[in-house]
Amino acid sequence: MLALSRTSGYAISALARLAGPGGAWTLAKDIASSAEIPKAYLSTILNALARNGLIKAKRGYRGGFLLARPAKKISVLQVIEAVEGRAWREGCLLGLSECSDERACPSHVFWKTQRNKIEQFLRFLTLAQVAEFENRYQAQLLRSAGATDGRLRPRQSRTRKRRGTAARGLGRK
Repeated sequence: MLALSRTSGYAISALARLAGPGGAWTLAKDIASSAEIPKAYLSTILNALARNGLIKAKRGYRGGFLLARPAKKISVLQVIEAVEGRAWREGCLLGLSECSDERACPSHVFWKTQRNKIEQFLRFLTLAQVAEFENRYQAQLLRSAGATDGRLRPRQSRTRKRRGTAARGLGRK
């Protein structure tokens, strides 16, 4: 299955969280929590996004991260290239290391054409569109979870910690 890298997906997801109404400074830990991204990995991504001018970063009290411009003026392609560079476009569809215009594999012409179409699509897909999709999805989750206060409940861990004497093996016969 062809897909964007995990880094690109995380970057898009993180920025979609910042695209919400109000444009308030948001802490990295809050983005990591709501987007379910490991905080250390997110920090690296946010630094790349800030270096490329897509977000503003502010340290200290009332700090955090903020979109540098409106979400409708940030393309998904800009986000991908901020974290991946142009390298995301490279590579052979068949995974051949020696595939190039000079030494083309059987899928080279097809894949080159499709990559250009994908790039054009991503150039016109905006962060605002992704954020709108995410907001609709979150609203659907809230409705299905029956949340009354507008917030999702944290997921239960699959491994529950046992308490009391049974967890230590005491009291068993």
